[in-house]
Amino acid sequence: MNTASFNSKKNKVKTSKKINISTLQLVLLCIPGLLCFFIFNYIPMFGVIFAFKDYRYDLGLWKSEWVGMDNFKFFFSSNDAFRVTRNTLLYNFTFIILVIAGSLFIAILLNEITKKKWIKLYQTIYFFPHFLSWPVVAFMTYALFQYDYGILNQILEFFGLDPQLWYMTPKAWPIIMPLANLWKTIGYNTILFYAALIGIDTAYYEAAAIDGANRIKMAIHITIPLLKPVTIILLITKLGKIFYSDFGQFYMLPKNSGMLYSVVDVIDTYVYRGLSVTGDIGMSSAVGLYQSIVGLIIVLTANYVIKKISPDDAMF
Repeated sequence: MNTASFNSKKNKVKTSKKINISTLQLVLLCIPGLLCFFIFNYIPMFGVIFAFKDYRYDLGLWKSEWVGMDNFKFFFSSNDAFRVTRNTLLYNFTFIILVIAGSLFIAILLNEITKKKWIKLYQTIYFFPHFLSWPVVAFMTYALFQYDYGILNQILEFFGLDPQLWYMTPKAWPIIMPLANLWKTIGYNTILFYAALIGIDTAYYEAAAIDGANRIKMAIHITIPLLKPVTIILLITKLGKIFYSDFGQFYMLPKNSGMLYSVVDVIDTYVYRGLSVTGDIGMSSAVGLYQSIVGLIIVLTANYVIKKISPDDAMF
């Protein structure tokens, strides 16, 4: 064996050892996250058995009567099933459209700013609401819509209009909820789009400028198409949670007002009230299982459709 061949094999062995060590290090870094994921996501899945039991505290899980699909029948035979399902789907679908479209629009505007200090200022302004919890946002909303001293009612009175009982006016909340969600979440999604946008090769824009394209045409024909993979990933991940609502938003923002249940009651708040008011673990578990199954079907369907339209952009 000549020296060159021996050195080549020796280098390959060293490279292989380096790759193995690197892989081991990455696996070790993943272990804490995987453990948390297993503990908080997989172990609680054992609780689905509650959905098929008439659970009684004095008997415990195993001795409680097995009722099969009765908990599901009770939920779907009530008027609540259609109401909470409709609210959950319509609100989340509206949130997805507004947040993705708004984030993409703002990211494109940020990309037009040339001075870094202004970019940082606008990023901070848009991203700051992301760090606020929904209870804090709920108090801010209350300061805006409170009947006696709320800012909005004071503005109405200034113009000679009658103040409104906003927390007893259902027709206003299908507008308030999407706007509150947009204000709080648009900053985080804008950063995601902006990070992808600054990675686009400037040669595309230079070539378009030579051809006489203006900024609007560049955005339509270059920026948006090149951001399609990021948009699709965000769309699929959000569709996977379309049957889940932010409990803090839907419980805290309307102040749990009974007058607003018809327009703000979603599956998550319904399950909470089922547990806290009636204590019916079986029905609440059945609704939660229904929520999970439909969410899984939606994300698989969305991925399948995207795979047929654009195979390279599908998640799996």
